[in-house]
Amino acid sequence: MSAGRRLALRAIVWQAGATALAVLAFLILRGAPSALAAAVGGLAVVSAAWVSARVALGGGVQPAGVAVGRLLLGVVLKWVVVIAVLAMGFAGFHVPPLPMLVGVLAATLALLPANLLNR
Repeated sequence: MSAGRRLALRAIVWQAGATALAVLAFLILRGAPSALAAAVGGLAVVSAAWVSARVALGGGVQPAGVAVGRLLLGVVLKWVVVIAVLAMGFAGFHVPPLPMLVGVLAATLALLPANLLNR
């Protein structure tokens, strides 16, 4: 269980780093509103990954059916959080959509090096 938590935390750190790079790039190239949009998109994925990890890995050692159920619930909650934060970004903050989606993409693609460099 602790190995799974460490892997999840490592992935979240990589996602946060990729989000920070996307925010910095948009801040330099397009200004503060685009940087804020990239931050909202990336933080949607980072916060969703955290929620998913807490739900999926937070129950300790359990029977297989319960563990699979927690994993599925974690995935569902992850996408609910991503969609809710993106909707708040579009509707509430009125941030530009393209930088927000780039933030989502940067944070999502950060899982590749996080998983490859772990081996």
